[in-house]
Amino acid sequence: MSRPLPVPPAPGRQQLRVEYVDAAPATLLARDDVLALFGFGREAPALDDPRYLRVPLQPHGPAPLEVWHARAPVSAGRDGEIAWSCDGELLFGAIEVDEPAGHTGEGDHSGILLAAEHAYRALTRFIGDSDYPHLLRIWNYLDAITLGDGDTERYRQFCVGRARGLGSFDPSNLPAATAIGRCDDARTIQIYWLAARAPGTPVENPRQVSAYRYPREYGPQAPSFARAMLPPDGSAMPLMLSGTASVVGHASQHDGELLAQLDETFANFDALIASARQRQPGLPPDFGPGSRLKVYVRDADDLPIVAEALDARFGDRVPRVVLHAAICRRELALEIDGVHGAE
Repeated sequence: MSRPLPVPPAPGRQQLRVEYVDAAPATLLARDDVLALFGFGREAPALDDPRYLRVPLQPHGPAPLEVWHARAPVSAGRDGEIAWSCDGELLFGAIEVDEPAGHTGEGDHSGILLAAEHAYRALTRFIGDSDYPHLLRIWNYLDAITLGDGDTERYRQFCVGRARGLGSFDPSNLPAATAIGRCDDARTIQIYWLAARAPGTPVENPRQVSAYRYPREYGPQAPSFARAMLPPDGSAMPLMLSGTASVVGHASQHDGELLAQLDETFANFDALIASARQRQPGLPPDFGPGSRLKVYVRDADDLPIVAEALDARFGDRVPRVVLHAAICRRELALEIDGVHGAE
């Protein structure tokens, strides 16, 4: 067992560079500037390095590895359930929690609530005891995300567990986040995050109601995340984009129209980036070589259609990975998250 040791701040600026690469994981993990490494799907290897995480979402076509480069040297270890790595300015962490037995029967979806509460309580305590108390970005992957009706739906139960685990919090300072459904029938919630010594700046989308202000019709606990996160002041880091879909105000748009949902999603990104540029004018106004996108598609038959539409929109200008995953609303066919900055 180990924890990030108290260290003075790293000289220079915080830095994070995300890339998608085709390489041997061992080769990348031999580098001392790798903060985190992600493999996708069934074919991704299982490795013991705390910086490596196998994400249980199947890619469409060949799957690159996602690499987070930070300042060297990076140190890493494990503290109980949590794997971590840090570079003196940024902290990567990951936790996987099985849903407890006895809470997964028909009509009982409280297992995901309990697992999420446990995971978030653990990560909140972990970062609170570290030199990296400011959450910037979180990813959540859970099975059967829309199973259940009304307030028993598993996503709504997850939102309750997440909020309980976070404890007392200021909604205006929530991190950017993604919550996506894994499709492998494994009742294990996987959560990973990026935290920092210094706080970032949350960004909201003028086309959308802030998620933490959603009305009661979406569940007993509004989702706890910001639409995006600008990095700490003075850092060499990209804008971090939350999972974004075809939602205007708080209502889903274009039910049953896959490509219309894709267009609406990018309209939301246009507005979100414009909002972020009011604070950071140097951000490019459009996606380009400094952007990285993860595209989550609900129906496997739609994967090639979405991939072709992205090829038509971006060509090879925007590195991306397309993944088979369930979205947190049944009527939504896709969701996209990523990072955005100058090349």
